[in-house]
Amino acid sequence: MNTFTLISSVASESPRELHDDQSPYAPASQTAALLRSGAQYRRDRIAAADMISTDDASELTGTNRVTINAWIKRGRVIGVEHLRRGYKLPQWQFEPVIFPLIQPIAECLGTTDGWQLLDFLETPSPSLDGLTPRSAIEQGVPGERILALATAEAH
Repeated sequence: MNTFTLISSVASESPRELHDDQSPYAPASQTAALLRSGAQYRRDRIAAADMISTDDASELTGTNRVTINAWIKRGRVIGVEHLRRGYKLPQWQFEPVIFPLIQPIAECLGTTDGWQLLDFLETPSPSLDGLTPRSAIEQGVPGERILALATAEAH
């Protein structure tokens, strides 16, 4: 899986201040900072301009909210839980070149979790010359290559 690198004021402290040499674990302050930055990332991502509601998605696809929710549960579309209620979905996944690949990617990754699917599609990959899988698909990289990358990432 992808790794997350935290760059914060915590990281600028000396190793002795950060970590007891006897403990194999990060100190509580560093762990708390990591959790805060992850929560902020999720809030920011949910609020991003490309995220739409299930109602918007159902209108876009000509279905209904119940169908969109079922698709989310099956990994047919990416939905991330909204902090208030329901889901938010990246609108770009409904583009004709991307939409048919969402469920196969979910199957290759072995997950229907929206955050994991979103992370895979939006994280640059050395295997794609630094492109994100989403960008690679949009630029015409064959879906088979993206599925192979998802399979490799799952192992």
